[in-house]
Amino acid sequence: MTVVVTGATGFVGSAVVRSLLKRGETVRVMARAGSDRRNLEGLDIEVVEADLLAPQSLAALVADAGGLYHLAADYRLWSRRPDEIYQANLEGTRNLIRAAADAGVKRIVYTSSVATLGINRDGTPADEETPSSLEDMIGHYKRSKYLAEEAVKELITESGLPIVIVNPSTPIGPRDVKPTPTGRMIVEAAAGRMPAFVDTGLNVVHVDDVAEGHLLAYDAGKVGERYILGGTNMTLAEILQGIARLTGGRAPRVKLPHGLVMPIAAASEAWSRLRPNGTPFVTLEGVRMARKRMFFSSAKAISDLGYRFRPWEEALADAVDWFKRGGYLR
Repeated sequence: MTVVVTGATGFVGSAVVRSLLKRGETVRVMARAGSDRRNLEGLDIEVVEADLLAPQSLAALVADAGGLYHLAADYRLWSRRPDEIYQANLEGTRNLIRAAADAGVKRIVYTSSVATLGINRDGTPADEETPSSLEDMIGHYKRSKYLAEEAVKELITESGLPIVIVNPSTPIGPRDVKPTPTGRMIVEAAAGRMPAFVDTGLNVVHVDDVAEGHLLAYDAGKVGERYILGGTNMTLAEILQGIARLTGGRAPRVKLPHGLVMPIAAASEAWSRLRPNGTPFVTLEGVRMARKRMFFSSAKAISDLGYRFRPWEEALADAVDWFKRGGYLR
């Protein structure tokens, strides 16, 4: 049976591909023309060039496939054209799932995000049932993922499509080639280029554990249910201290108030707009998100799927080591 993976050139997607190959699956992946395929080098896979926004290209991708893992997403906290984020994450998801339905795909795992979930005001970990609404979503990325997850739920209800939803938290580890916003933070801290920080919290998990969680959701997840694939809840200060221990450096001690960082983020975005390929290091959306500690519980995935995650120290060590060997810390 052929299993299709979208987003396979990316951080989490490539980890899912490796987990599937380790299990002996026949894997077909989607890649856009001209995409960075370093994460796929040396893997025994079939590559099909397709585009989520070109529905006619998706038929060949899902033809004769038994299963589908949809991980492709536009994960940016800033864009000159926010409509691109909605097109990829919302319309692209609709196009792919409809193509999979037409092809008779028997099982689908849709990768959402904890960004779509609510946050408990008292700081306790949120779960799959914590209420959230579109009005709670900060920025275009979170709004687009929320709308996409709602669209997936509607498709399940309308057509009975066999879709299981997973909500990864903050993956870290090897092969973060871009890197992701969290990966960029690790790089800057490990290189000693982060003089200060803001008070926030994240749920940190090894990317390979998230990948295994996808396979568990495929095997044992209930159609229409969603499962948080997370790890350890940590403050940013704790993460930076862990990085300092790994590198022999010193964690930043200056904690900046969010109100002070907002004008810095605004200036960073303004400066990026003046450059052809500029990307702000600090974004308004990121600072607004940092006002809340994004703590989550994976209890449901643990009890229902048999999901497990390794200690955060190992996840962080693997991330720092990979960035170091890749020359990111220069």
